[in-house]
Amino acid sequence: MRAVRRARTVGRGAVANTATPASILGAAQGPRKTRVAAVSIVSNSVLIGLKVVAGVITGSIAILTEAVHSSIDLVASVIAYFSVRKADEPADEDHMYGHAKVENMAAAIEGMLILVGAGVIVYESVRRLAVGAEIDAIFLGIAVIGLSAVTNGFVSTYLYRQARRTDSPALEGDAAHLRTDALTSVGVLVGLLLVEVTGVVELDSLTALVVAVAIIFAGVRILERSSRVLVDETLPAAELEAIRAAIEGHDAGELIGFHKLRARRAGSRRYIDLHVQFRPGTTLERAHEVSHELQAEISTRVRGADVLIHLEPGGNAIG
Repeated sequence: MRAVRRARTVGRGAVANTATPASILGAAQGPRKTRVAAVSIVSNSVLIGLKVVAGVITGSIAILTEAVHSSIDLVASVIAYFSVRKADEPADEDHMYGHAKVENMAAAIEGMLILVGAGVIVYESVRRLAVGAEIDAIFLGIAVIGLSAVTNGFVSTYLYRQARRTDSPALEGDAAHLRTDALTSVGVLVGLLLVEVTGVVELDSLTALVVAVAIIFAGVRILERSSRVLVDETLPAAELEAIRAAIEGHDAGELIGFHKLRARRAGSRRYIDLHVQFRPGTTLERAHEVSHELQAEISTRVRGADVLIHLEPGGNAIG
């Protein structure tokens, strides 16, 4: 196929072209994302009840911090539930680009909630180490935490799978919450077993501190990823290259170059705009037709693409 050159300078103005109906894809995925988020809410609600009861009975700070962690997970799940519903609403007069970034904002809030939970765990663990504590009915705690680890492991795997299928940042953030909860539950379980074997109650609080460190790393990672989208960071290099390949591989004889390619992400959608140059004498109708072809080609290579093309005459603008 004929290669299309990338222009280095700006040509004379033309007219804007076309946008990909990514909202149609989002609307189809909306109910699925809502159902998935609801599963997380139910799971967290049940586990919170079990952990609170077990924590009160045993007096284990590690179990109580797990209950706090699950409570934060529940808040995050509720945020994810409402954010995926809002994100898939169509554009309106006040939000002409749609509401997709609500998902990224929700992921950022989830990251902050993780850090808040870690702070609570650190405070209570240090306090228990300073004043001392006792743990009773330890096998009940072991049973509840073991059940929590298994449940969150299964649910987080399900959420990650659905997040990849729907390309949802909010579901991915919720899945990260539950995956962290599952891993920390394993850590608490190990701590309780050590307390039972050694009789050293302080190991319970020390285990909780280790759990808090793991939670902090997870929270920072989620905040970093969501903030990149909120400040309109460009798409990954692989996706940008896919866009260029779609244009350069197009065999329309009238297409001679492109430049000013820009792309960003919002929620599960990618917004792409660029200037495309055509040979002198190309009719507006033909240029419009080729632009639609390019839009379709880019959409097949980049998931959830919403493409806007600016038409330009070639002339001397090709460098």
